[in-house]
Amino acid sequence: MKVRLFKPSVGIEELDSIRDSFDSAWLGLGPKVIQFEQQWSRYVGAAESVGVNSCTAALHLALSAFRFPEGKKVLVPALTFASTAMAVLYNRLIPVFVDIDEATLSISLEDLDRKYDKDCVAVMPVHFAGHPAPMDALTAWAKTRGLKVIEDCAHTAGGQYKGKTLGTWGDIGCYSFEEKKCMTTGDGGMISSDDAELLKPLRHSRWIGINKDTWERYEDYQLGHPDANSWYYEINDIGYKYNMNDLMASIGLVQLRKLDLMNRRREEILKQYLTGIGQLETVKPAVPYQLQDSSYWAFVVRVQERQKFLAHMQQQGVATGVHYMPLPMQPLFMKYASETPVASSVWRELVTLPLFTDLTGQEVDYVIESVKQYS
Repeated sequence: MKVRLFKPSVGIEELDSIRDSFDSAWLGLGPKVIQFEQQWSRYVGAAESVGVNSCTAALHLALSAFRFPEGKKVLVPALTFASTAMAVLYNRLIPVFVDIDEATLSISLEDLDRKYDKDCVAVMPVHFAGHPAPMDALTAWAKTRGLKVIEDCAHTAGGQYKGKTLGTWGDIGCYSFEEKKCMTTGDGGMISSDDAELLKPLRHSRWIGINKDTWERYEDYQLGHPDANSWYYEINDIGYKYNMNDLMASIGLVQLRKLDLMNRRREEILKQYLTGIGQLETVKPAVPYQLQDSSYWAFVVRVQERQKFLAHMQQQGVATGVHYMPLPMQPLFMKYASETPVASSVWRELVTLPLFTDLTGQEVDYVIESVKQYS
């Protein structure tokens, strides 16, 4: 048997939605993006959302919304994808790498306190694998120090922590709809906040800084306000080609309707995994999976002799992954490195096993048996 690591769950409904965009002959930034933004805001419980082409773009623009002075510092976990810290560099800020909590792999509140100084302006917690960071304690800590909180929700979509949707605890939440994530638009991302005024400039930033996008100009014309100067727009600030388009939104609107069911299916798969490997000594769950109102993107385990385990699983036809090397170990970020001993140690044990909505019970059993053969 061959078992892949990730797979998007898409079907005829998504194709029908794309066909509708084809029929309308509007494929770029248009009405479906607006519709998706509105439905996403209602779903997560945010006042405003802005659709973009990736979570990387979302993180970049989210930090830019605060116009922090160049050279200020942003606290980020050492164990995360490059985009978290890359967004800091894009904004000409300095990433401060914070160690992780050994049990949850989330940013360590203790090390956060140690790494903080008066030049810090923001903190970017990551819900690693979809496991919630302790947002109640973290937001309280940040508030007393005047720090902004940008939640990196690339690994979760629809998950909750203490009854509140992840991504709505901080000042801004940033989501990923890349093909392997909890829901997909092929590629894509979303910025959400309860502060609509904070996000308003980002609508221009995602569209080359133009204050009136093509759809807005077209809509004005359709509403019966034709003007020889309707083409006119202004660019008052730097912008980027970061917009979501209607093809992405076509898929997203359908995926959003399925999201709760997909999250529940992943919970069922995780329960099967946790029961199957629960008594093993050499392979353990990497985080304390909490399977209620959750949205886990990945099933990560801790393994003794990782390279040997990876080779064994490859022989069994089971795809695996490693998410991630600590960023201070990457050449670009080495000059920002500080002491992060837990991240430097724990990452060497981490392995990602297959998890996606369409994974069958038989495939999960096969993965479990393969893991047991190693143990």
